Amino acid sequence: MASAKQQENMLLTEHFTWPPISLIDDIINAINEVLYRCTDSFETGLLAADPALLGWADRYASEGKTAERDEDGNEVYPEARLEIEEGVLKLETLMENAVDKNFDRLEIWTLRNVLCLPRGEEELVKWVRLGHYENIQSPSKDSNLTPETLFTLRRKLAETQKLNAALVAEKKRNEAQIARLRALLQPSVAPKREPRNSTSPTKPTNGPAEAEAPFAFLTHTPAAQALGLHPLSNPPSTTTASTESRTPLTTHTTFTTTQLPHLRHLLASLKPHLGTTALPSSSKASKNAEEVARERKVYLESQSKRVLERRGVDTRDGVEGVWDGRRPGGEEVRGLEGLVGGLARGEDGSGGGEGEGEGEAMDTS
Repeated sequence: MASAKQQENMLLTEHFTWPPISLIDDIINAINEVLYRCTDSFETGLLAADPALLGWADRYASEGKTAERDEDGNEVYPEARLEIEEGVLKLETLMENAVDKNFDRLEIWTLRNVLCLPRGEEELVKWVRLGHYENIQSPSKDSNLTPETLFTLRRKLAETQKLNAALVAEKKRNEAQIARLRALLQPSVAPKREPRNSTSPTKPTNGPAEAEAPFAFLTHTPAAQALGLHPLSNPPSTTTASTESRTPLTTHTTFTTTQLPHLRHLLASLKPHLGTTALPSSSKASKNAEEVARERKVYLESQSKRVLERRGVDTRDGVEGVWDGRRPGGEEVRGLEGLVGGLARGEDGSGGGEGEGEGEAMDTS
């Protein structure tokens, strides 16, 4: 069982909605933060000051030392920075001890005299009723309420809370999904701008609104309105009780869905005829492929010849080969063909001897 002090702390915590000790802790933390800012500023000021003004020149003169000089000729005291840092650290420690000592007294005094109940009335905690406990009827004692039954009720309550949280999250997700789907059909209305010249014709532009709502044409185009498809933001007005509650788009979608079984039946009836239907033979397909290849080759040759003729190349006697950096002419090619033919006749001829054949070969060359 909790002691009287613990019961008092729980009562004050429930009344203030925060523990009484947390107020004192916040005050001490704020004072320490101010203390650290003061010491940081103090250290920065001392480090920025001239060491000679802080007494380092007199100290070096009394000790008979000579100060070093930097590139600009100013006196440098290496020990000054180290001593300043040590002195500031000692000052900070001294101030922390003073803060802890005095604010510990403040904590004790506040918890004993301010954030507490009247002294000498320890039984008062049992009789204090807070405002949020008013008009609450305590349940009657149930003899059948066992610890096991209470545990089961708590489990049911926990599961119910989990289910409630899951349903709320699902509702938010559904609302977000519906909003995204509506954005696909409902374009954002851009503010209208007055044209500078009223006589100039307006040009239709494909703005970002069409990109944001790619399916807006289903309900916002003149053709859709002619079919009776109304936008989601402007539903058709029901003037009579016999007006159908569903929109035309829903009606068309429902009709299309009802026709799917009939389309499946037609497809099943066509499948037996696919095996007996004459398909194009492989020989005919190969002939068509050869014809296409021949036509492509003729086309490529004609286009290549046209390009070479534009560049000044004579293509009447062929364009293959290059001789001494230039293309051979028709007469040179015919001379070479005659030379090769004469050599072939000299080697294969049977009317003369070897010497005659060699003489003909030599005369020809």
